[in-house]
Amino acid sequence: ATAAALGVARPVLVDATAAETGPALERALGLGWDAVLANKRPIAGPQAAADRLRALAAARGRHLLHEATVGAGLPVLDTLRKLQEAGDRVLAIEGCPSGTLGYVFAELGRGRRFSEAVRAAAAAGYTEPDPRVDLSGADVARKAVILARQLGWRGEPGDVAAESLVPAALADAAPAAFLARLPECDAAWEARVADARSRGRVLRYRIRVTPRRVAVGLVEVAPTDPLGALSGTDNQFAFTTARYRRQPLVVTGPGAGAEVTAAGVLGDLLRVAAERGAGG
Repeated sequence: ATAAALGVARPVLVDATAAETGPALERALGLGWDAVLANKRPIAGPQAAADRLRALAAARGRHLLHEATVGAGLPVLDTLRKLQEAGDRVLAIEGCPSGTLGYVFAELGRGRRFSEAVRAAAAAGYTEPDPRVDLSGADVARKAVILARQLGWRGEPGDVAAESLVPAALADAAPAAFLARLPECDAAWEARVADARSRGRVLRYRIRVTPRRVAVGLVEVAPTDPLGALSGTDNQFAFTTARYRRQPLVVTGPGAGAEVTAAGVLGDLLRVAAERGAGG
């Protein structure tokens, strides 16, 4: 009603929250709005709820775009869409989809304390409002679910076991108290990093998705491995397909921060505008 009063012929709802906005999106799509999401929750939640959103968009001939939900401004979903539209069969996607955790583990590899790395990531705006969403693996698991569903995986968030990096003793603390008590974790992480280094390895938080399986957790890789060479907030996604089987197609670049996330949202808005111009 508000959009109609303003004379907006074809409004677009942009969801840049981190809330459960499924009902609002269903209403907007049902009214004929397009939707652009940076919010992962509506499409990484229950399968039935995600299906309803896509069905509503299809029924009204509207867009439900969400490039920024995986890789921020990187063309991850766009690359996947183009591969599939060209008739390629995507067998697996593997990589590090968290700029926050990528930053933390790169800093640990440089000798920084765990508490310092997490606090710096939070101060730079790389983390979710509560850093435990990132450290628990919950945010990475949502990205993995989104990618897997694009490959045809049919499952629920509870089917994905994400390894948590949050100590049980700090799981229920208030966010401020959690950050204040982070130094309690430093010794354990220092030992874990040293143990990996003794085998010539570094730590990374990785996903691997296929049409049948989703895996999320901490792994050790060689520093010369593409994942091991990541630095800063860089994300990496390797697409193994029928055409790119021997040498996967790799997308790498910054995957955290307000500016790159905004770029992903803007790209979707421009796509909506361009397709309206081409097709009315």
